[in-house]
Parts: sequence; C-alpha cells; structure tokens
Amino acid sequence: MEMRGITKRFPGVMALDEVDFELEKGEVHVILGENGAGKSTLIKMLSGAYQPDEGEILLDDEPVSISSATVAQELGISTIYQEFNLVPQLTTAENIFLGRQPRRFGLVNRRKMGEEARRILERMKVRVDANALVSNLGIPQRQMVEIAKALSLDARILVMDEPTASLSGQEVERLFEIIRGLKEEEVSMIFISHHLEEVAEIGDRVTVLRDGKVVDRVPASTNRSEFVRMMVGRPIEDQFPRQQPETGEVLLEVNNLSQKGILEDASFQVRAGEVVGMAGIVGAGRTELARAIFGVDPVDSGEVWVEGRRMKLGNPREAKRRGMGFVTEDRQGQGIVPPLSVEENLSLASLGLNTSVGLVNRREQRKRARKMIEDLNIRTPSPEQEIRYLSGGNQQKVVIGKWLLANSRVLIMDEPTRGIDVGAKVEIYELMNELTKNGAGILMISSDLPEVLGMSDRILVMSEGRITGELSVDGATQENVMELATQGSEAAVE
Repeated sequence: MEMRGITKRFPGVMALDEVDFELEKGEVHVILGENGAGKSTLIKMLSGAYQPDEGEILLDDEPVSISSATVAQELGISTIYQEFNLVPQLTTAENIFLGRQPRRFGLVNRRKMGEEARRILERMKVRVDANALVSNLGIPQRQMVEIAKALSLDARILVMDEPTASLSGQEVERLFEIIRGLKEEEVSMIFISHHLEEVAEIGDRVTVLRDGKVVDRVPASTNRSEFVRMMVGRPIEDQFPRQQPETGEVLLEVNNLSQKGILEDASFQVRAGEVVGMAGIVGAGRTELARAIFGVDPVDSGEVWVEGRRMKLGNPREAKRRGMGFVTEDRQGQGIVPPLSVEENLSLASLGLNTSVGLVNRREQRKRARKMIEDLNIRTPSPEQEIRYLSGGNQQKVVIGKWLLANSRVLIMDEPTRGIDVGAKVEIYELMNELTKNGAGILMISSDLPEVLGMSDRILVMSEGRITGELSVDGATQENVMELATQGSEAAVE
C-alpha cells in the first residue's frame, strides 16, 4: 500500500500536508507524533471516514478510491480506532459480526455467530463472554472486542490506533503475540502508539509526523530520545517531573467501602498536596472504586469523608458540590460532549457558579472558560470550535479544566494520560504539580506503571476489589507493585 501527497484541510487547520507513506507486505509500520500531528486523520483516509483533498492511495500499485468503510473492508483494510466503534446495547458476538451476521434460512444464526466469536476470542487468549452486553464491559475488555472485530474480517491490512492504551502488561504482550502471528501470515499492519517502549518490540519501521508533515522515516530500533526530539521538536529531559510540596490536612477519607462482588472494605486517605497513585491489573476494581467514591455507582456499605465532613453516598451532585472532581477514563463517552464547543465543555461542571435566579451569566462563563483555555494552553482555533475536532491531549485538558472551573480540591483522575502523546503527558503532569502546590489532593488511577512510579507520592495497589497494599514511592518497583496486584488473581481479562 502506498499513499502519495496526501493533503487534508479542516476549518482553520491543515491536518495533513503532502504526506507520503508506504506499507510493505507482512510489515508493522509504526506512526509516531504528538496529538494533532495528523496520525488519526491519515489512517481515516484508509478506513473511508475521510477523503483526501489532494493526493492518491495505491494498493498493489493500482490507484483506489476508499469512499466508505464498506469499500475499505472489501479492499481488505480493517481499522481499530482509538475511540471505540461499538454498540453498547448489543452483545460481544453481535458487535464482532455487526452487519455481517451469519444467516440460516434468512435468519441470523446466533449459534454459529457465538461459536465464531468464541473462536476468535480464544485465539486472542482473552476471557470475554461472547454473550455479554458491551455496555457491561470495562474499557480494556471493549478494546479486546474491537481487536476481535478486526480479526474477524481476515484483513490484508490491519490499522491499529492506540490499541494498547487501556491494556495492562499481560494484555499488551498477548496482543503482541497476535501481531507476530499475523506477520507470519503476511498481514501488513499500521501501528499508532504513544508508548515508545513498544516501538522497538513490535515495529519494523517508523514514520514520524509533526504538524501534518512527515519529519522522517527511520528504523524501529532508533533511540527513544531521538523519537521524542522528532515528535515534539525539542528534547524532553524529565518525563515525570513530579514536584513534592508539603502535605496538609486529609481532604479525602474512604472507610470500608464495599459493593458485593466488586469492592471489599476499601479504605485510604488523600491529603492536600499529594498525588496518591492507584495501580492494579485489569478487573482489579480501581475504576469501580473511583465511581463509587464519586457517587456514580451504589455501594452496600462504607463511608466517604471530604474535608472532615461525611458525604452522602450515591450522589454525584453532592460530590461535586463538596469540591470533588472526576476525570473519567472514558473521555469520549463520559468526559466530553462532542458536538458542543470547547468553551461549553469547559463550563459544564460550573454552570451553577455562573447562575443567578435560574439564568446563566453567559458573559462571565465565557470569560472564565477563555482564561482556562489560556492557562492550560489548550490548542484550539477558537473557543467556539467543536471539541470533537481537538486532539486527544487537548480534549483531556478540557476535561481537567472543567473540574478546575468547578473549584475542585479533590480530583479523582482515572487514566489521565490514556491515548495522549509524550509532550501532552508532561503538560498534564505539570498541571498536577500546580494543583497539588495550591493545596489540591489527587487520586491518580493508571495502568502505566512507570507513570504510577514517576508521579505518585504514595502508591495503593488493588486486586480483586481489595486494596492489597500501600507502598512508599521511594521503595516501590514495578516488580513489587505487580506482586501486590496479582495476589489471588490470574492476571487475565475478566
């Protein structure tokens, strides 16, 4: 496959500027670049989601027009997007074969569909129930369903946009085993990742994009620091720039929070000025604990105290009023409202602060939102730009800024840097430093162990709904974190 002179413009943005790209048979070609560099736009040309304004795409040296997802599939191209393309109300099997259900006498053959889905999932060595509703699956399990859907197409070209962003170490290695097997079958793959340590392990060649242009095309064995320099245009000396201010009073106290079959007697504290990291494998209960604390999900027993006052459980509005913010791991589904503007998304959690006698003071709301755009260096053509057109890193800044405008002193950040580039990650980390310096307390849930070790002041580890240990950051290693994370667990996708 070859792409020649691909150019794509959006209102106020040159997304791609005469990009050349090629893919050989049986090759894993990695695309690197900051959020907004043009990576996702480029692969959407292959999936039929976008059409190039200029340039051409060739398959087997023949020009092709990929006008839709159906055409892409007919050409043997399958794409796994960073943001999931699943129907929550359907089962795993129904999503895998959506639009291609096996039929018998004109009716959907559900037995065969279930058997085929289970065969693909077993090939991937993951335990996801083929009959489970996707709405009941966690983010990592949904990622596995997306991968299974792509594998069911028997594609010649497989495009993967951040497939490992929400997977733990075991699941990542499992995915890499699948990729190595596909290479032996001469399937060609495009692999986009912000985890630079994955590049040499799985890639053959790397194309680096910056500001919609190709910076260079280099071997996957290239030094990581050189990748960073090419991506951001400057070296980044400190990947985890954690500053440790003085800790103060207890801001958040959780006592014996329990939910049958999900959480068991979870207890911990977060103080002003500290980042408490929370690690664990997929299915450990970290996100469920965060949702229970914020009141999204009900609990059977336990207490949550904020700044010394007991909080009513199961009431997110109460949590917000008491100064708690929740940066969800599902940015697209729960963190932003895609059709709304950047300005409107920033204001969602603080409308009450700009309201008098039932009327929103739009002028004050606009003023505060625009100051937040400036303070957080949110890159957008204008405050009125629909947030859906921003890069992942800038969308994440909006999600965090939304809670800052609500004057949150306790921030629960679930996978705060999932799917964003190394430069944007450092900006998020610096923002966390600024928040704790000003007296906020942060509970940071992350599947990225280097991130947990690099940005935490204390580390809590969960396994099967229980907090199995607490580690000081000075003595913590990836090995002893994983030892606590796998207590009583098979470390598999549930």
